[in-house]
Amino acid sequence: MAVSRKREEMERKPLDLARTVLSLDPDDTAIPAIRARAFVFSDPRSRALVPLVERAAPSDATVLVIGETGTGKELVARYVHALSDRSKGPFVAVNCGAFSETMIEAELFGHERGAFTGATESRAGWFEAANGGTLFLDEIGDLPLGLQVKLLRVLQEREVVRVGARKPIPLDVRLIAATNIDLAKAVSAGRFREDLFYRLQVVPIPILPLRERRADILPLARHFLELYGSRMSAARLDLSPAAEEALFAYGWPGNIRELENAIHRATLTCHDGLIEPADLALGPLGLTGGGLAAASVGRGDGPGEAAGAPGLEEELAAVMNRLLAEGHDALLDRTVEHLVRLAYQRHNGNQIRTAAALGITRNVLRTYLKNFGML
Repeated sequence: MAVSRKREEMERKPLDLARTVLSLDPDDTAIPAIRARAFVFSDPRSRALVPLVERAAPSDATVLVIGETGTGKELVARYVHALSDRSKGPFVAVNCGAFSETMIEAELFGHERGAFTGATESRAGWFEAANGGTLFLDEIGDLPLGLQVKLLRVLQEREVVRVGARKPIPLDVRLIAATNIDLAKAVSAGRFREDLFYRLQVVPIPILPLRERRADILPLARHFLELYGSRMSAARLDLSPAAEEALFAYGWPGNIRELENAIHRATLTCHDGLIEPADLALGPLGLTGGGLAAASVGRGDGPGEAAGAPGLEEELAAVMNRLLAEGHDALLDRTVEHLVRLAYQRHNGNQIRTAAALGITRNVLRTYLKNFGML
């Protein structure tokens, strides 16, 4: 099974739930690397999801998982599948934003030979591939309006018609959809069909961002530390108290995936197996918690400037010290937002160039832009 559960088979006891980690097989190359690969039920708001999941899983009700990029939506979907009567059937995950508008219909519903240029043979779509199991449609909000109509019909009729065919094919598929946008607002803006919206959210499962379930941060960090430590056959890998504090204080705009990357990087850069805040290099400028990751300069592996010469760290430290002394509210969040806005304007709204300038991935940038109301 692609989703594993640490400890015994997740007995219905709160103490067990507090330590339970859902994780994807890290060696499964069929699972895209951009997926969040672990989800922990430690924070009370995460544990509150379990009764909802366990009640919804045995039914065939359509589930809509809602949450930011990197929060573990697919893991929760796989967990619903694993607890259902369909667990012996396939779990098929499809990213609706990964295909062009001209190809998504054939990918979802299949096509017959000669249906379009390049269709040299008949091919089943993802709905047919998931027969007897569960189809997970990620980023459902990216589905074109024309395809939304056809998806609604498939859900209503429980049958699919391949592109270029007339004969319907019966389906026995449970649908779980996921989105990182507000579909209700998309409906109001005319970008998403209202009837499909209500069809999808029979059982909505909201996944909070990592910054709103902070009791999950350190258990997840230790899980990733164990994962990457075992790969390295490291004799000792541990987080210093300062590193734990930095992890807990950071805002995690990239959520679980960003946390995994930070721990992976830290296992490669730390000294003597002890991870310090500088090893984590959190934030677009290495901001760790509310302060600067200046320890790398002290180690002599900073950006190649002569000792004592004025550089980026000194300039930032001077500005930050002044701002801290002035006592501004929500200083870190406001600083990050201002930096992202400036970079975005400087690069004329080009996401790739903005992300490169800030030293973050495009997905993390998009999360920032959405949080700041810029997308």
